[in-house]
Amino acid sequence: MGQLSKYLDSELALVLGVVFALLSIPSILSAVTDGRSPRASALTILIAGGLILYAIQTNPGGYSIGDVPHAFVSVVARFMP
Repeated sequence: MGQLSKYLDSELALVLGVVFALLSIPSILSAVTDGRSPRASALTILIAGGLILYAIQTNPGGYSIGDVPHAFVSVVARFMP
């Protein structure tokens, strides 16, 4: 787990988890309406949940719902020139 924390801090993990979870919703709905099983969407939801769980566990104070927008702004600002 030490190598992962070198590249992935808790805010980035939280943002990626939320984005993956939100992007998998249309895929789930599409699979269900077409009568297919949402295997890829389920895997994406598991990955998103793992990232969010990692973020909550590695941040000493945890996260509240109000902290999520601040995390998004912080991560976007980090990657903008």
